[in-house]
Amino acid sequence: MKFNFLEKKVQVDPEIRAYAEKKIGKLDKFFRLESEASAVFSVERGRCRVEVTLKNNGMFYRASELTNDMRASVDSACALIERQIRKNKTRLEKKLREGAFEREIKPDYVPAETEPETEEEIHIVRTKRFSLKPMTPEEAVLQMNLLEHAFFAFRNMDEDDRFAVVYKRKNGGYGLISAEDMEP
Repeated sequence: MKFNFLEKKVQVDPEIRAYAEKKIGKLDKFFRLESEASAVFSVERGRCRVEVTLKNNGMFYRASELTNDMRASVDSACALIERQIRKNKTRLEKKLREGAFEREIKPDYVPAETEPETEEEIHIVRTKRFSLKPMTPEEAVLQMNLLEHAFFAFRNMDEDDRFAVVYKRKNGGYGLISAEDMEP
């Protein structure tokens, strides 16, 4: 497992880093392919926050915990991610298809940045680039929930890898937006 540690407004002892690496490293037993783990340590109002993000084969698992002790925050975040993995790995294996966690995804399309052509000035404060992964809408909803986002963009395998977005509806449930073919 590859590790990446980030410290925000706090200096973390090497002992805590080693502890976090050991605890997070135990989560690697759930996957056949090598994973990447990122841990962000910070202090908010005298309390210790640890945000752990685990990436394995295009799937992300994220947990954030705030406690009085950095070790306790690491323990709680790892326990949350372990619950997410157990719950969702079983769901993927049973509902979608066998080996969903092992498939290697090689995206061949990276969206290009476009600039708006309006006279009104628009201030973009953050830009994020990511590759669109081919997956089913069920996998996209699962990934959106794991990331705790309100929407998720992907390439819909059920519709010839067309661009699509799943989102959470205010009244409950999920929505799917699919791209239509444009005629010249």
